[in-house]
Amino acid sequence: MSIYEHFGVKPIINAAGPATRYGGALMEKSALEAMDEAAKFPVRLDELQAAASKVIAKVTHAEAGIVTCGAAAALTLGTAACMAGLDVAKMNQLPDTSGMRNEVIIPWNQVSGYVHCIRAAGARIVGVGIPNFVVPPHEVHIISKQNIESGITANTAAITYRPQPRSHPALEEVIEIGKKHNIPVMLDAAGLLPPRENLHKFINMGADLVCFSGGKGLRGPQASGILCGRRDLIASAALQTLDMAGEPFEEWHPPASLIPKDKLSDKPAQGVGRGMKAAKEAIIGLLVALENFTEEKLAGDVEYRQQLLRKMQAKLENIAGLKITLLGKASPYPLLEIKVDKKITGKSALEIAQKLLQSDPSIYVRNDYRYLHNDLIALDSTDMNEEIVSTVSQRLYDIITG
Repeated sequence: MSIYEHFGVKPIINAAGPATRYGGALMEKSALEAMDEAAKFPVRLDELQAAASKVIAKVTHAEAGIVTCGAAAALTLGTAACMAGLDVAKMNQLPDTSGMRNEVIIPWNQVSGYVHCIRAAGARIVGVGIPNFVVPPHEVHIISKQNIESGITANTAAITYRPQPRSHPALEEVIEIGKKHNIPVMLDAAGLLPPRENLHKFINMGADLVCFSGGKGLRGPQASGILCGRRDLIASAALQTLDMAGEPFEEWHPPASLIPKDKLSDKPAQGVGRGMKAAKEAIIGLLVALENFTEEKLAGDVEYRQQLLRKMQAKLENIAGLKITLLGKASPYPLLEIKVDKKITGKSALEIAQKLLQSDPSIYVRNDYRYLHNDLIALDSTDMNEEIVSTVSQRLYDIITG
């Protein structure tokens, strides 16, 4: 009996990818062991975050960085930092943003449920871009850099952007606008690891803040993330998540490499990010995962997962009505796409997926509109091993041929 079953919860097979709702990516043994060791000793969290900042800065080429309680928390803390800066009075006021710059610009084609992470800090979302021609369903209107620039006012605190391959306007243009108007550009790069180069690519391009998930491609703790970027903004974010109780301001000696006490008028109260504090175990687990995130290790991991999916492909490729494609470097790890011809198989991709869910254990595949409603079954290899591949392959074979 697993620990989950001990508490009445049945484990699932996750072939959908490292989504939070399915528990994220499975952690590697070294990160788990590091977390276990970290749990055995107390430590000052500000000193631990200062040490983490040095590791993160080296890998990301940023001036500083902290470990957050997931990428969503990184977005909230980054937003709070852009609005409050090192002004302690503003920190204490959040999430009430009366009288301060509180508008965050986002291209309309990137507005999603994740903007609640930004609103949580007290910000107001300003979607930019004006539709001027008809587009097919599930496509978006092209947004120009002029659309972004036209949304800037005296109340603009930040520009937020997701740097995905087909995002528009181009990231270079967004950063150019931010520099021109002295407005921080914060990137939501939660699921953009691997490739490893993305750790430093966006900072090198000039982004002010970048948010990464720790529980997806990095294979760190699920409740971990990275916020990296400008030193002043990282200091503000750190101050708004740390426990500020204890000694008075005069006797307070925070690590200078992370928190510039000389630029503060006082200690802030418990900040807007206090409920998003990263535990010492999660910080250590993330740092070990980050150290293990090497090009050599990634190459071996991708090859291993390609081999797993090739075995699945070999099991299914002779079934009539299926067209199987192996995507070697998908998001973030190899993906197997199965195009289903219902006229031949007698079952749609959606019907097959529903039967997979009824399996024991339940098998989850990607379920957004791009796949099942286009007769595609997408199988993500992130959480797969030999046993899982055997189980999923056989179940698919039985459902489709049965």
